[in-house]
Amino acid sequence: MEQRLSSRVRAIAPSATMSVDAKTKALIREGRPVVNMSVGEPDFDTPVPAAFAGIRAITGGNTRYTPSAGTLELRQAIAAKLMEENGLPYKPEQIVVSNGAKHSLFNVFLALCDPGDEVILPAPYWVSYPEQIRLSGATPVIVPCDESTGFKITPEQLERVITPRTRAFLLNSPSNPTGAVYSEAELQALGEVLLRHDIYVVADEIYERLVYGVKHVSLAAVVPELMPRTIVVNGFSKAFAMTGWRLGYIAAPLDIAKAVDSLQSHSTGSPSTISQAAGVVALRSFDPQMVAEFERRRNRLVQGLRELPGVECLMPDGAFYVFPNVSKLLTARWEGQEIGTTTRLCELLLEQELVATVPGEAFGAPNNIRLSYATAYENIETAIERMHRFVQRLL
Repeated sequence: MEQRLSSRVRAIAPSATMSVDAKTKALIREGRPVVNMSVGEPDFDTPVPAAFAGIRAITGGNTRYTPSAGTLELRQAIAAKLMEENGLPYKPEQIVVSNGAKHSLFNVFLALCDPGDEVILPAPYWVSYPEQIRLSGATPVIVPCDESTGFKITPEQLERVITPRTRAFLLNSPSNPTGAVYSEAELQALGEVLLRHDIYVVADEIYERLVYGVKHVSLAAVVPELMPRTIVVNGFSKAFAMTGWRLGYIAAPLDIAKAVDSLQSHSTGSPSTISQAAGVVALRSFDPQMVAEFERRRNRLVQGLRELPGVECLMPDGAFYVFPNVSKLLTARWEGQEIGTTTRLCELLLEQELVATVPGEAFGAPNNIRLSYATAYENIETAIERMHRFVQRLL
């Protein structure tokens, strides 16, 4: 028998962020003093009340299957949260809980897309978006956005790429990797374009609570007419430091929610009962001090990057990433060869100075690199010092 992998799997690329993280952890296991600026994971603990709720679920025997869409208690809590905080009147039956927001997104694309469909994807984008779209059989239509628009797609750009094959538009605000946050006026302008076309909106709002000096607003709250074709994706990993609990959800039109529930019932089944119990309590346990600390780290990292020759860096409004432009460094030479790509630049940073970053090619932005400030303030200071030393050697 011929041994081969499926064409759909052979067509996708491994996650660049996971690859960098694996290399970084291997160096750390060797005892190397790596400063890991690549990880998209809060370095805080899960809120104690949520953790204890998980423990109580275990000790109380609450460890059996739940409905595939999640417990009614958690879906009711999510619906209440969406109404109170986002102005979105979803009912519990319109919510499907999954094994993380990444799983939720995968479910959505599988439920929505057929071969030949197109999904509009602004770049820079999170590394898994285009691969998930391709796995669904659809084609990602990538729209490059840069510093001139704050890394945000404009209404004119959106209008130009909509075709009869467009199935959905993916909006990530706050953004991974740029930290860009769309304002109410910007969402209104995009909404006016979307109202003229019969397409879905997939709104990834996983970083919604991590904003600094601005307000996160949901597109469907700004343009309520879009709610019947908007799928909101969110989760517990970022705002509640619950990455390992694997808990996310969608809120969607009822037919989409039912389709995703059916799909999930034949793949993973219900999410962890223990995690769901913790999630109910987590929604009442957000710690604003975490946001204040992220903002302090952001300010120091941006300041340090702006002091580096050949580096330009916008101040992000959300998430916990900065996305500096390093194009001027790519023409420099190392051991007689032009650096050329951010992939090579990040390799050198890791090899020479033990600073782990993620190349922009992974995000559809070949002039930038991503650094996470979800790490201790002292690590940020060390990373800046090492990067300054590296750039001095380079230039």
